[in-house]
Amino acid sequence: MPTPKKSRQETEELLILRALNLRMKLSDKDRRKYYALEKGYQGEVMFDVLTEGLKNNCIVLNGLLFKLKEKHFQIDTIIIFQKTIYLIDVKNFEGDYIYKSDPDRFCKNDTEIDDPILQLFRSESKLRQLLDEYRFNLMVESYVVHINPTFTLYNAPQNNHVILPTQINRFIRKLENIPSNLNGGLERLADLLISLDQGDYPNAPKPAYSYEELKKGPYCSKCHSFSVSVGERKMVCNTCGCEERLESVVRRFVRELILLFPERQITTSEVYEWCGCAVPRKTIGRVLKQNYKVMSSGKWTYYV
Repeated sequence: MPTPKKSRQETEELLILRALNLRMKLSDKDRRKYYALEKGYQGEVMFDVLTEGLKNNCIVLNGLLFKLKEKHFQIDTIIIFQKTIYLIDVKNFEGDYIYKSDPDRFCKNDTEIDDPILQLFRSESKLRQLLDEYRFNLMVESYVVHINPTFTLYNAPQNNHVILPTQINRFIRKLENIPSNLNGGLERLADLLISLDQGDYPNAPKPAYSYEELKKGPYCSKCHSFSVSVGERKMVCNTCGCEERLESVVRRFVRELILLFPERQITTSEVYEWCGCAVPRKTIGRVLKQNYKVMSSGKWTYYV
């Protein structure tokens, strides 16, 4: 069974755009960026489900951002076997794409986009350099996995590094048949790679927004509808029927408030307003006291 050394997390950029998309009208540019990040993350999670089912000994690292020679490079998934590291770049493209030669181009609707194979080889080269720097001598195999079942690539040249939707099950079986016995050296390599993970891209651009312009109120954690009914102990979505305990609702929106406005002090009144005055103050106060450290500033109480 694989050792789940590092699970996948949404980036801060995605979390911010997701929250803003619900509470304001994003610009066309920011909305396209949000949809691309959301779609990419969903595709990566789909691939994670497949790697979680591997039955042989390996170490899986998900969502890594490294810095080498002052430049960042991202890897969706690394799978460490006894003799080989598999570098996986997951693409969640949907619809029809065409590969055009002379010169080589990767296009959708005659619009050229970045060639995933070129991106893959750049990441592979940088990963090799990183391993050499720390004197780990392992083979590296890299693949682009097209996870979306609706993806079709026309005129594609023969390329063993590309895994199309119809080839995914075969690819997973190939991984499962790799003989592998993990040792302390591979565990140390996994720990090293985790320690080198940068988390998020530094200074990722953010949309312009202000507290006053954002829509206040709670929304469903499942379908994101603002049409909800708040009771004494739980919140029920009027759209999809999802139920959530009020304690969970409050914690979720405190995290969102901190994410969007890290400079603002978290107080009972602040959270009450952020929740559209729909959640009882006493519930908010109780949750804050139970989950955060109480601080005082003169006559005001806030939480960190």
